[in-house]
Amino acid sequence: MKKIVSLFVCLLFFITTVSQTNTFAAEKNTNTELASNAKSAILIEQDTGAVLYQKNAHKRLPPASMTKIMTMLLIMEAIDKGQLKMDEKVRASEYAASMGGSQIFLEPGEEMTVKEMLKGIAIGSANDAAVAMAERIGGSEEAFVDKMNKKAKELGLKDTKFKNVTGLPVKGHYSSAYDMAILAKELLKHEEITKFTGTYESYLREDSDKKFWLVNTNKLVRYYPGVDGLKTGFTNDAKFCLTATAKKNGMRVIAVIFGAPSTKERNAQVTKMLDYAFSQYATHNLYKKGKALAEVKISKGNVKNIHAVTSEPVSVLTKKGEQLSDVKKSVKLKDHLKAPIKKGEPIGTLTIHKDGKQLVKTELVADQNVKPASWWHLFKRAIGLFTKAH
Repeated sequence: MKKIVSLFVCLLFFITTVSQTNTFAAEKNTNTELASNAKSAILIEQDTGAVLYQKNAHKRLPPASMTKIMTMLLIMEAIDKGQLKMDEKVRASEYAASMGGSQIFLEPGEEMTVKEMLKGIAIGSANDAAVAMAERIGGSEEAFVDKMNKKAKELGLKDTKFKNVTGLPVKGHYSSAYDMAILAKELLKHEEITKFTGTYESYLREDSDKKFWLVNTNKLVRYYPGVDGLKTGFTNDAKFCLTATAKKNGMRVIAVIFGAPSTKERNAQVTKMLDYAFSQYATHNLYKKGKALAEVKISKGNVKNIHAVTSEPVSVLTKKGEQLSDVKKSVKLKDHLKAPIKKGEPIGTLTIHKDGKQLVKTELVADQNVKPASWWHLFKRAIGLFTKAH
């Protein structure tokens, strides 16, 4: 009798195990179908960086014109730093004008504003405009590529190496779905960029007989509600690639596809990923970008105190229908901050916890520039303190 009971228990355990394994396999297969016809893919939520789906996300592959996400990021950073202005005119060199592939047909010596160049890059994937901007910022394409790789290292992109600013085929130029998503996340901190990447059609040289029609290479901008970027890519080696972003009901997600066999398949798989994100997850917005969370003392500055503000929108992600409760925040500021301080410089961190688990960790930055105080300023401050003491 004992043998029969033991045999029955073993049989029951075997059936249960097989059932659980099959259930897991079914879930896994369902997930895999999101990007079944691509070499690699990833889906992340913008604010938290949470990975909602991935397939071969760290595989090194040619990114084609998705390379221009980094090009656009460095352009936007140069504008933020005051090194560049939207209305500044940029001259196209003979080398820039010679670029093949997608282009806006710049003539050697032709000038366009930074805003027009950005339109050409973001909407029309213009290689000539990308090189012209690289030469303006870096002095040469090679120097700009060095900046691209330095920025990739700063962002912790371990599977990315750039050899040019366009994504035109060259040996040793690669990235990964994960790295491209992180790069897109960084670019989207510059909210103005979606005015360019989210435009379906526009014109250049409108006041001349060389009026040029731009149509966005990312057709989802027109056909999927909420999509406002970011960048397509195609070469014979890379096949059809896309880094897309969409925002709906306060949640922004980023979907990346490498190596789809056609534009139709690429768009279909990105659409699947976006549908999955918006149907299964919700974002709970806690703080807007620029929200002051702490006051910080600055030593030997022209001002005594500044605010530590959020560097990006801060949100918590949950499955649809889940309630957000018992969330705790922790602010940690750098010690002994001393002038000079630049606006946007990291001066602390904000961490969001729930049930002892870290949900979000993000930088807090200075809300203003702080210059070193003059000796006269410091002297008056010291006299003031002395007077108060007596």
